[in-house]
Formats: sequence, structure tokens, C-alpha cells
Amino acid sequence: MFSFGGYDIGIDLGTATVIGYVKGKGIVLREPSVVAVDNNTKDVLAVGQEARRMLGRTPGSIVATRPLKDGVISNYTVTEKMLKSFITKICGKTIFSPRIMICIPSQVTEVEKKAVIDAAGQAGARKVYLIEEPIAAAIGAGIDISKACGNMIVDIGGGTTDVAVISLGGSVVSTSLKVAGDKFDEAIIKYVKRKFNVIIGERTAEDLKINIGCVYPGVQDAEMDIRGRDLSSGLPVTITIHSSEMMEALIEPAMQVVDAVHSVLEKTPPELIADISQKGIYMTGGGCLLNGLDKLLQEKTGINVMIAEDSVSCVALGTGKALDNLDVLDGKKILR
Repeated sequence: MFSFGGYDIGIDLGTATVIGYVKGKGIVLREPSVVAVDNNTKDVLAVGQEARRMLGRTPGSIVATRPLKDGVISNYTVTEKMLKSFITKICGKTIFSPRIMICIPSQVTEVEKKAVIDAAGQAGARKVYLIEEPIAAAIGAGIDISKACGNMIVDIGGGTTDVAVISLGGSVVSTSLKVAGDKFDEAIIKYVKRKFNVIIGERTAEDLKINIGCVYPGVQDAEMDIRGRDLSSGLPVTITIHSSEMMEALIEPAMQVVDAVHSVLEKTPPELIADISQKGIYMTGGGCLLNGLDKLLQEKTGINVMIAEDSVSCVALGTGKALDNLDVLDGKKILR
């Protein structure tokens, strides 16, 4: 079936997950940012969930890769093919190219911005707009950012953590650090290797983080059996990991997020600080669901911390909603 209506699509182009929002339909796509490519022919074999299942399990001729790293495009060609596949999945066969708004980390360079615009354009977008992740997250969390009062957003994704103080529709103070979900996974892999002399994969580390991960004492008391490869014997081995060990592994990257929030608060004008201390700090993104992270941030800042409803989808929802209000957003945020 051909569709004759023009699509407006909001895309959260995440390091770990791509979420697509269609105006009038809500969220219609949620897929891992993974592409499987044939090394010999350079053909794309699988995209999204199907490709993720291949991570670490492919023969030499096939590479399952994540084309985005730390919130930015690391492999332009593969990103373009991935976007094309997702846009086709969202739109089906349509005679109109969609308008697309894509979110980007708050501190990306002009070159990185251009790469996103070009990749989306080549993938079939009629017009491409960019919006900063914290602003999209705030809109998606239901915060009215148009008023002259301070709102603080901490958006923890897969590749980046974006911290921003927003007032009158724009970022007053912001920072972006390359410490987020992926770095939490890396910390778990390093810890297991150091303590147990066992190598585990990214997916096992992510399972540990989701099921028993914590960064605050007393919030979680659980254990989980995992399988990995013993470095001394080279053979498969099963070990049991406890929540207390997860806290040991994850506290360092968690404190880097807390330090980033501190540094933004230090640069925030006094009037806006007063607003934030009254209204609290909003956390969004999949990374904010790490057990106890909100309590750790609340303890270290002395400010009430709230996790937004449907925090994983906030950026995509905000990106989509922003399409309805292109004229209201600060012109500097929209690049094309």
C-alpha cells in the first residue's frame, strides 16, 4: 500500500537504541542501534534486533557493529543504511519523503552535526532538523520549557550523559560527557575480569547492570549467575555476582555523572538555582534507571531528584512533539 500523507518523524538516534516517533501515532519504532554487514560484499544483512542477536556471534565474513559511538556517528555509511532501513520500516512505501527531527548531544561539533544531517538526508528525509537531547528530554518529560524559570535535566543514554539547565526554551548552561550506559557496561566487564579472572561479553554485562546493578547502599540485595571464559584455563565457567559487587564496579562512572551535575550547578545563575532547588532535578534516559542513581545524586546535591515517567522514551517523545512547534523553538537549535 502506498501512503499519500507526508510523515513527520522524530528520531532519538541513540548509541544503544533508536526510537522513532510519528506525529499522530506516537512511538512506532524501538530497535537496537546495531547493523550486521557482510565484509566481502558490504551488503547490510540485518538491522536492529536481528543484528543485535548476532553481536559477538558472527563468522569472520560478517561484522555486527554499532555505527554510533559516544552519541555521535563513528561509521557514516553504516549509519546511513541503518537510518534508511528504519525510515522504511516507519513509513512503508510512500510517495512523500518525511520531515525528520533528530536529537543530538548538547556539545557536538559542527562536523558531527553535519554528519547527522547528511546521513538522514541520504536515507530519504525531505528536510532534517536537529534538537539538543536535554531540550527534547524536557519536552518529552512534560516540562513547560517556554517559561522564564529554571529546569534541570540529566539525560543518561547509552553513549552520553547530557546535563542542562533550561529556561525560555533554550539551554542556559549545559555539558555533555561520554559516560553513560556503555561505560557502565565496560566498568562491569573490567571488574569481573579483575576480580574473577573471567571474560564476559557486552550483553552479559548489560544483563548484570539491568538485573542486579546498583550504585547506592541498601537499595538492592540480589545475586545472579553468569557464564564467561576463565582466562587461566580458557574454558567456560559459571560465577555468581552480588549487588554489592555491582556497586563496587559501577560507583566510579556514577560519580562522574554526579560531578558533571555539580559543575553545571556551579555555573548556573542564582535565580535559576532557586527554581531548581524548589522544583528538583529531572532524570531521563535508560541509564537513569540504574538502581540507586537518583538517590546518590539527591544525596550529593541536596536537591530532590525525580525520574521522569517513561524515561527511556522521553527524548523521542520530545523530539516528535517539537515538530509541532518548530516556530516556538529557538532558531539556533534548528539547523536546517
